[in-house]
Amino acid sequence: MEETKTAINTELKQPEVTDGIALTEKAIGEVKKIMAENSIPADYVLRIGVKGGGCSGLSYTLGFDAELKPADKVLEFEDVKVAVDWKSILYLTGTTVDYTDGLNGKGFVFNNPSAKKTCGCGSSFGV
Repeated sequence: MEETKTAINTELKQPEVTDGIALTEKAIGEVKKIMAENSIPADYVLRIGVKGGGCSGLSYTLGFDAELKPADKVLEFEDVKVAVDWKSILYLTGTTVDYTDGLNGKGFVFNNPSAKKTCGCGSSFGV
């Protein structure tokens, strides 16, 4: 009797990177799910940004927007359009946005290599 061997794919799928910002497959899926569940029109963009505040100096912002601003950089991940203002992109270059739904909570997570310090909750950072 001949033994059958099955290969297991152990490669991790890399997040899609556009202009130095990456969204993981899980984050893209969650954005699409939120849009569908809340009847957010397909022509809205996901706005990712940075604002002053938080215990480490800067905070991430994430939300949907119906309008683009003149200084926006528009990125596209699959069929999800992302708008980033020109000031924020300076802080976000190299950042990977992921979505977690583990035991420690669920939500979007920003993995930013430019962040020199972060707060305990992970929602603010300093450079």
